[in-house]
Amino acid sequence: MIATPPPVGRFAPSTTGEAHPGTLLAALLAWLDARAAGGRVVLRLEDLDHTRCRPGWSSQLVDDLAWLGLDWDEVVAQGTRRIEHEAALDRLAAAGRLYPCACSRRDRQGGRRAPDGGWTYPNTCRGRPLPAGGWRDAGEAVRVRLDDGRLEIDDESGIDLSQDPAAELGDPVVVRRDRVLAYQLVVVVDDAAAGVTRVVRGRDIAPSTATQVALQRLLGLPTPTYRHHLLLVEPRGDKLAKLHGSAPASALRARYRADELCGLLAGAVGLATDHRPTRPAELLPAFAWSRVRHEDLVTRWNGELAFEP
Repeated sequence: MIATPPPVGRFAPSTTGEAHPGTLLAALLAWLDARAAGGRVVLRLEDLDHTRCRPGWSSQLVDDLAWLGLDWDEVVAQGTRRIEHEAALDRLAAAGRLYPCACSRRDRQGGRRAPDGGWTYPNTCRGRPLPAGGWRDAGEAVRVRLDDGRLEIDDESGIDLSQDPAAELGDPVVVRRDRVLAYQLVVVVDDAAAGVTRVVRGRDIAPSTATQVALQRLLGLPTPTYRHHLLLVEPRGDKLAKLHGSAPASALRARYRADELCGLLAGAVGLATDHRPTRPAELLPAFAWSRVRHEDLVTRWNGELAFEP
């Protein structure tokens, strides 16, 4: 009988500001998922967007996660992997999959709504060729032509990930106008390079999964198992996000000890019967996804964290 290798998980936050409760919960769940199965877990700092990311936020995020009690088998800064990302683009270009796109977001407004809440890109520029110098010389955004057709994808949480990404979202941008390499491409390249077998993340990313699986297939990369979990949301229903200035980690650390905050998060999502102080390692023996709340939680911050259905 061949033994199943231990899983490899990852937590991949963007470094566009301070961590907030949603960041810390997502990190905790990804860490527990891998560690409870005796697996490895990678921290990948998604720092490619030079217009929004700052080096200080990367180091602060690493410190905040260590303070909470999370450890990593590897810490990778995505910005150090440009050569690998460009190699993937070269492979897609050689296969005739890349094309320049002159369309703006405004051009898509009023069209068809996409599963992620934005506007579907109708693949308007699919027939346009790259310039003679290839994708590096394109003065416009560059997209990748996906295969048409529906992908049937399972998610451990029960969310339906199946989709025809080329039709429902449109061919994704892989190089932005400002030459930043886009999320949909680099995430699949970096997951494969790290040997990631399990992707545990918030359900706000779920609509992107089919696009990522389509890119994995074009590049001949393996598809990990996906599990999308609940979100912490603001009272108005939006995802609890750094852009809203929601309970930054610096404020949380000033108010709580690490074990107090971990206990609050664990209790809120069902991993503890109360909100007693605890450390991540203490949650491992009893960790099971069947205990984790499925529905989103409204989260309020007024000098203290409060959660409600």
